[in-house]
Amino acid sequence: MDRIVIVGAGLAGLRTVEELRARGYPGEITLIGAEQRPPYDRPPLSKKVLTGDLDETSLRADLAALRAGFRPGELVTGLELGDGSGGVVRTDGTEYRWDGLVIATGATPVLLPGDGRQRVLRTLDDALELRALLKPGLRLTVAGAGWIGAELATAAAGLGADVTVLDLAATPLAAAVGPEVGAHTAAWYAAAGVDLRLNQGVEAVRPGGVALAGGGWLDADEVVTAVGVRPAVSWLDGSGIALERGVATDEHLRASAPGVYAVGDCASFVSRRYGRRLRFEHWDVALHAPEVAAANLLGGGEVYDPVPYFWSEQFGRMLQYAGYHGGADQLVWRGDPAGAAWSVGWLAAGKLVALLATGRPRDLVQSRRVIASGAPVDAARLADPAVPIRDVAGR
Repeated sequence: MDRIVIVGAGLAGLRTVEELRARGYPGEITLIGAEQRPPYDRPPLSKKVLTGDLDETSLRADLAALRAGFRPGELVTGLELGDGSGGVVRTDGTEYRWDGLVIATGATPVLLPGDGRQRVLRTLDDALELRALLKPGLRLTVAGAGWIGAELATAAAGLGADVTVLDLAATPLAAAVGPEVGAHTAAWYAAAGVDLRLNQGVEAVRPGGVALAGGGWLDADEVVTAVGVRPAVSWLDGSGIALERGVATDEHLRASAPGVYAVGDCASFVSRRYGRRLRFEHWDVALHAPEVAAANLLGGGEVYDPVPYFWSEQFGRMLQYAGYHGGADQLVWRGDPAGAAWSVGWLAAGKLVALLATGRPRDLVQSRRVIASGAPVDAARLADPAVPIRDVAGR
């Protein structure tokens, strides 16, 4: 294998370059990025960049030392597979032949209907433009009370903006952690002076505000849409690469064509641990999935089956989530969710499969190990916040 092309110059793309070189790959590497910027970190965008604590989040990659040809500002437009192996990646500027291909194109925000201006928070430029607007008295409407919506509302309210958050669901974080858990975060909005309107959809974003589903109007100086993202894989339509909520890969992160792998937000992989195909938009996935993809691209047989991890800072609280709770059959609370520090665990067939920790970082660290072990747990002991989570398994 002489030429590897990596499409996507975010964390996942950069980590793939690093892993290939660390594993001794001597050939040509080309890294293609849609943005003009070199690789940078995204989690701080909705946190420290918005609040002014950071101006940039560069990963400070020495691509020259890594002997990687960096091609910024090129938008991929198509993929042609060769006969048997290899192929060509086409961009809006040129084309690149490859023997090995890693798809790391991430995801793009979903937009709402309407002809009004709606901002999103996905890139560093998005964050810097929005930060310049967040001033006392700004009437800001945020569509979506998920992770990003909550973090954005936190930053904007802290800077004195008049913030309204709309969500079609009955609770915040309903899609992320379920309504029973998400309901306990609703009071945080009011305490921060944020107007949270649940069970409220958006008909359209219009100049000067938002037309509400069911009738009504909400004045807004700025509207930010945070209702989710879609894998950035439309450029693969018609290529022959199988797509299923992203690039469909097996447990080795191999796509449906020889020599093609996918990592990060755009990859849906088969998880042996959870017995289903999963896709995560987590920093931790972008950090570690390239280790497996690089190893296997070079002839290895490693399996990717993580205990996913994610964190969020909102309304003065640190939330940390590990695992995947789809299919869980029991919810176990550790501590009072009305308090400052509590956790909640999800069980499936007596095993811990996921945990959300609020202000209890030790619970999070220990839960990842218990989830990874697959050992049965004692639900009664798990419910006692005085019992370390490491001591609830295998009894």
